[in-house]
Amino acid sequence: MDMSNSNSSAISNGLRYLEDRGWTELIDSRWTIDVREELERSGLGLAENEIIEICNVAIVPKPDWNTKERLGITNWPTRQDQINTSIKYNAFSEHTLQLIDNYINEILNGRTNIDRFNLPEHAGLCTAGAPLIGAYIVCNYARRSLEPSRNATESQASSPANWDIDAKQEELVQQWAEAKRLWFPHAEQLITNTFGPKIAEGAEAKVYYKGGCTSVVKARTSIYSTFGKALEAIVLHNTLFPETQMSVIGFTRDSDGLFRCVLTQPYIGCKRLATKAEIDEMVATKGFRDNYSGKGVNYIGERLYLEDMHPANVFVDILTNKPTCIDCIVKFINK
Repeated sequence: MDMSNSNSSAISNGLRYLEDRGWTELIDSRWTIDVREELERSGLGLAENEIIEICNVAIVPKPDWNTKERLGITNWPTRQDQINTSIKYNAFSEHTLQLIDNYINEILNGRTNIDRFNLPEHAGLCTAGAPLIGAYIVCNYARRSLEPSRNATESQASSPANWDIDAKQEELVQQWAEAKRLWFPHAEQLITNTFGPKIAEGAEAKVYYKGGCTSVVKARTSIYSTFGKALEAIVLHNTLFPETQMSVIGFTRDSDGLFRCVLTQPYIGCKRLATKAEIDEMVATKGFRDNYSGKGVNYIGERLYLEDMHPANVFVDILTNKPTCIDCIVKFINK
């Protein structure tokens, strides 16, 4: 629903008006007509499209078909639409945070999903944790906020560059994480004090481990075109390799200036590095084939690319005696 001609000041005033009158905790859509009437008699001089957009934010559940018919609504906004509108006009207010939390809880409870992910990937999304789901929702808003409006002229309709999307996603995820107390301003010191010293560092992650613990902690940066795609990669890793699932616990920008997810992952005792043949066999059972005539470390499936599967990223687990992927690059074929 395109509300690009709405007056943002009027929208904010309308939402504030409802909040002052206790309309912030609406439990179902039967209140839609009452909210409209309340706004119409508010004296704020709201235009029809402004009233509709305020309702998009204030009415959390979608109305039933009878309500839609009475109101003449043909395109009721999705949860993501409601969150997008609330971020646009309210930033990360208590109401916006509650909308995001409600959506996260519906996903975790299996009542809804994010369209990008199929059913197995939904399980990977849930195991990645509420912080990742919330950050991904914010990333979706950041990307859409940079896309041209439906009313844009042909010369204005070019897609935003990935670096612009990445910068916007990092900016807004930090704001959301700070509001949710998921932002670690001094992560390296905190992680070292809590989880043990740094034991390894690669292009993508710094790894911390305290002897005897069952998990490592990683400060993982993005080597993807956007931060949203880096979050997708964690979801897809969890889908393919649940034995080394990653669970995000927060976010930081550390001393090297890179934006990082802070996550936990099961500790895998390394008996030895896996061979190319063992890796080939393992990924074949998951529907992947070598993408470089059997000579490389990159694979392709029906839906996903699986890359960087070299032996340093695939250990033979000392307990199971099976090749186990601890890290890789994974992304959708359809961008």
